Amino acid sequence: VARSICPYCGVGCGQLIFHKDGKLVSIEGDPESPISQGNLCPKGAASYQLLTHSRRETKMKYRAPRSKEWTEISLQCAMDMVADRVWESRKRTFVRQENGSTINHTRAICHLGGATLDNEENYLIKKLFTGGLGMVCVSNQARI
Repeated sequence: VARSICPYCGVGCGQLIFHKDGKLVSIEGDPESPISQGNLCPKGAASYQLLTHSRRETKMKYRAPRSKEWTEISLQCAMDMVADRVWESRKRTFVRQENGSTINHTRAICHLGGATLDNEENYLIKKLFTGGLGMVCVSNQARI
């Protein structure tokens, strides 16, 4: 049995992860957790399926424009594609002033963070996306 924190939101409910021979057996609420006292919401109770559901995708897939078929690609290929597209969108859409000078921001790309990130992670993401990439549209699910 391993103790963990539910990955779904920022509440921090405790979970007991039961495993045997490297395989996940069960996930339950941790009765010793001061936050959840053994209880889990429906999402937390279903977190076992994050790894075990028969329809869980385990490989990167890509569907080319106007294609009807998906093809498997490597993780490195997928990350390179995303990085290239973000960078090209950023370069193409940087806002310019009337005098032609570039303002370090774009509205063509955005980031929506998740509630499971802690303050330090959110701070770094905000710095990267606004200061580094010039994104204006940075928000977080916790705000909704």
